[in-house]
Amino acid sequence: MTRLVPGDPAPDFTLDSDEGKSVSLSDYAGSRLLLYAYPAAMTPGCTTQACDFRDSLAPFHDAGIKIVGLSPDSPEKLAEFRDLENLDFPLLSDPGKDVLTSYGAFGEKKLYGKVVVGVIRSTFVIDPEGRIENAWYNVRAKGHVAKLRRELDI
Repeated sequence: MTRLVPGDPAPDFTLDSDEGKSVSLSDYAGSRLLLYAYPAAMTPGCTTQACDFRDSLAPFHDAGIKIVGLSPDSPEKLAEFRDLENLDFPLLSDPGKDVLTSYGAFGEKKLYGKVVVGVIRSTFVIDPEGRIENAWYNVRAKGHVAKLRRELDI
């Protein structure tokens, strides 16, 4: 499994969103984008993380960073998650896990001491030119947004 590092070109994507719209990386050209990968909508950890991003949106936006979530969930499940948790940023559906794989966010990981294959909770900041500015893998759901804010100085 390949892991992205700062300076790498961000893998391109076009995926369906929670609103049923097609969303591409190129839609964010000229902006900084924070793309975070999570295993499954409406699970405790993923809900904690999504709500932390929701509650911290203003500082990210003030820093010129747009936020997008990415999971293998269907657009319909993502729409339900968005409505249930009042999320106000796009959630993208990658049911084939191709984009998750291209970002190094799908593969072998340890879960409760066992090696399994699944989504690796990860976060990427993509610069306005479409290059990886930062990449974090195997992040914890709880406290991750606060840590990002410290590391990105926002």
